[in-house]
Amino acid sequence: MVNGIDKIIFIMSAQIKFVYFDIGGVAILDFSGTNKWEKLQEELGIPPERSKEFREFWKIYGKEICLDRDIESLLPLIKSQFGVKLPQQYSLLKNGFVNRFEINHSIGPVIKEIHKSCRVGLLTNMYLNMFEAIKEKDILPSVSWDVIVDSSKVKLEKPDPKIYILAEQLSRCHGKEILFVENTPKHIEAASQFNWKTFLYDPTHSEESSQKLAQYFSSLIKQS
Repeated sequence: MVNGIDKIIFIMSAQIKFVYFDIGGVAILDFSGTNKWEKLQEELGIPPERSKEFREFWKIYGKEICLDRDIESLLPLIKSQFGVKLPQQYSLLKNGFVNRFEINHSIGPVIKEIHKSCRVGLLTNMYLNMFEAIKEKDILPSVSWDVIVDSSKVKLEKPDPKIYILAEQLSRCHGKEILFVENTPKHIEAASQFNWKTFLYDPTHSEESSQKLAQYFSSLIKQS
């Protein structure tokens, strides 16, 4: 039988103390579940019949630009490989990506409500300088984030286990004390290996998903 003191300790240890949110597809609406990738390709002047080639090109450099390579350095390579012409001042980061990102109106109130009960942070794979551009566009929820783990800053990328270890250290929490809200299954699976609570967010039905997140978080608090 658990005595009163032990019971209090158990309740405190089981409580969610920190919630990490992904940025793209959760805190903001990015390309996920949209035709924005096709629109980007069209803007760059890459014909539909070369779509597969362009996606393969992006896979090759995708990891680098989430860690330490400036995305703008890809423009000469795109021009060379695909024979496209772009305006001199064209920015792949801002014109190509950030200008297509949108406010997720439904998630802001949920994050603010969660923040009343525990600390909150961002755990995100970002292209170099993208976080600053997103802040400049002012589309993130107006929240005072307790921790920000940006792949381009820490030089680690989800689903590398090391980024989750770092996120635990920075949050000063571990295991089931952390809830991770993410829209990519493989990143959810990686977090689960550390016994984090997880919520798979669906940006294609953002209002419904935000509602479900609020309900899920409420149920976790009640359980604790």
